[in-house]
Amino acid sequence: MFNEDRYKRLMTGLECSEVNFRKLNSEFRIDSEYFLKQYIEDDLKISKLKNIVLGNFAFITDGQHGYHELDENSPIHMLTAKNTKNWFADIDGADTISKWVDDNNKRSALQTKDIIMSTRGTIGCCAMVFEDVLPANIDQDVARINVTKDFIHPEFLLIYLNTKFAKGWMQRNKTGMVQQGLSLEKVRQIPIPILSEIFQDHIQQILSDGHNAFVHSQRIYKEAEQILLSELSLDNFNPSTQNTSIKNFSAVMNNGRLDAEYYQREYDDIEEKITTMKNISAYDLLAENNQMYTPLQNEKYTYIELADIENQGNIKDDCLIAYGSELPSRARRQVATNDVIISSLEGSLGSCALIPKKYDRAICSTGFYVLRSFDINPETLLLLFKSKPIQMLMQRGCNGTILTAISLEELKKVPIPIPSESVQKQIAEKIQQSFELREQSKSLLKSATKAVEIAIEKDESAAMLYLQKCLDR
Repeated sequence: MFNEDRYKRLMTGLECSEVNFRKLNSEFRIDSEYFLKQYIEDDLKISKLKNIVLGNFAFITDGQHGYHELDENSPIHMLTAKNTKNWFADIDGADTISKWVDDNNKRSALQTKDIIMSTRGTIGCCAMVFEDVLPANIDQDVARINVTKDFIHPEFLLIYLNTKFAKGWMQRNKTGMVQQGLSLEKVRQIPIPILSEIFQDHIQQILSDGHNAFVHSQRIYKEAEQILLSELSLDNFNPSTQNTSIKNFSAVMNNGRLDAEYYQREYDDIEEKITTMKNISAYDLLAENNQMYTPLQNEKYTYIELADIENQGNIKDDCLIAYGSELPSRARRQVATNDVIISSLEGSLGSCALIPKKYDRAICSTGFYVLRSFDINPETLLLLFKSKPIQMLMQRGCNGTILTAISLEELKKVPIPIPSESVQKQIAEKIQQSFELREQSKSLLKSATKAVEIAIEKDESAAMLYLQKCLDR
């Protein structure tokens, strides 16, 4: 005779689910990952609440498929999946498109408080659109979600889509072989719990506070950039646009470069400007950590890779933590507090970051160079390597075929100006203030996300109590 209690005891701790054939979804998914216990438990919790599928209260579409024309003089940005990763949509690295492309795709033209979601590659990254990125449109790997009913606040929806429940649902329903994706039809089917308007109002206010802190952090960061460029007299510096340059044959042979792009006059102008100041070679800033480090097999490390670097030199909170035996072969550089890491790869030279105390002794990829200086404080060093003049010189030094990068030999040739101590102090204060505001923004958003999860798992009263404790800290 079947004993249900004995069956449950035997199944405890096992990743095994029993599903009635009649309850299979309409697609008749029979892959085991689809029926992970966590997914089934999450479904049960959501089903106990009043909920509605996303497509019933929002207009959902994707962006331009196929060819689109770029126009560097256009104000209209084309946002891609990379612009959805940090809660608030940004235009970093986004191309600008011709007006006719936007005119032909008005369904995907973004508006304030739209939510954009990545549907290919890293699936389910969601961000809210604000005025600072408009006008903008999206490509085919991004979904535009425009809330059309007033019983769900867009801010609450954004927070919910970042909870473990929504993330799990999206991971469960993605499909594909080489590159997985989440179809628009599946996006429309995401179940959204309907919580009280009072609770949604609180979540809306927290997200607003988080956005204000984020915007403030950006403003202070830009002030630090302006202080640096002004000190170096590079704020209004316009390098030559002349398209001819005459070089001695010996100089060409010494450089070992025959490509015309390497000898553009604008690079000479930047170098001449910097070398009139007190300066140091970028090569002299390399820390001893650039020597290969072999992680201990049975010790745990935080691993920092390119995808973990945020726009203003921050590092994400959720870096991989793994034993040395589990780390990839490229995890071979150890970093220390206040080191600056810079990417060597051509397409991501701007991915520079300052190592915070919590990542002391972390491991980073060999795709980074590790920098340290006694003449330049780490905050100023970070800004210097993210500045346009230094980025241009590093871009010039990149070479290679399959994977283009800047070599140590080329890094030696990049001059780095040394600002005055008083200016460095101003920059350090502003960058630290910017980082603190960024962390404050993250903390508020994490609290809101956790509160929504508590409201689903327990009730709104418990969620409100949790929020109050967080805000009182």
